[in-house]
Amino acid sequence: MPTHPGVVTAAGNSNFLTPNGTFIAELIAFFIILLLLYRYVVPVVSRSMTERQETIRRQIEDSREAKERLEAAEAEYKQAMADNRTEAARIREEARAQGQQIIDEMRQAAQEEAERIGERERARMEAERQQMVHQLRAEVGQIAVELAGRIVGESLADEARQSRIVDRFLAELDESAAAERSAAGDPAVTG
Repeated sequence: MPTHPGVVTAAGNSNFLTPNGTFIAELIAFFIILLLLYRYVVPVVSRSMTERQETIRRQIEDSREAKERLEAAEAEYKQAMADNRTEAARIREEARAQGQQIIDEMRQAAQEEAERIGERERARMEAERQQMVHQLRAEVGQIAVELAGRIVGESLADEARQSRIVDRFLAELDESAAAERSAAGDPAVTG
């Protein structure tokens, strides 16, 4: 008859279902190990797990706060960039307006200077013309006096007489020139 392992025949009288002394000793040793584990190992493991969980919770909290700060900093950065662009555009516009104002002022000053120079040149030319007219009158008068003296045959040495003769001659010349211009329709004639 075949025997099965763990089954002892009537000679060995050992049944695996009935506890024997080794089993009880193993069971007591097992409970003592459980008690030792529960008393000395579980609190240490539990404490380190609690600390680890607390550390992870703090890291999660810190990362959330860091993310919020980052988002706030990004929003602030974007706002500052928008403000800077707006400010730069305003400064460019002001500079453009000031540049145009300076150009207008310089153009006005140049125009005024040109007018002053033109006026000064007209005054200088008028003075030169007056001087030349006076000089020509004196020369024409001298020539007229000499011619009149030759024609009349007497000397016209009296200066008052010379001056009257020259003035009358020049007045007649001016009247005849004005009449000729008036007849030709010259707008330069002004009474």
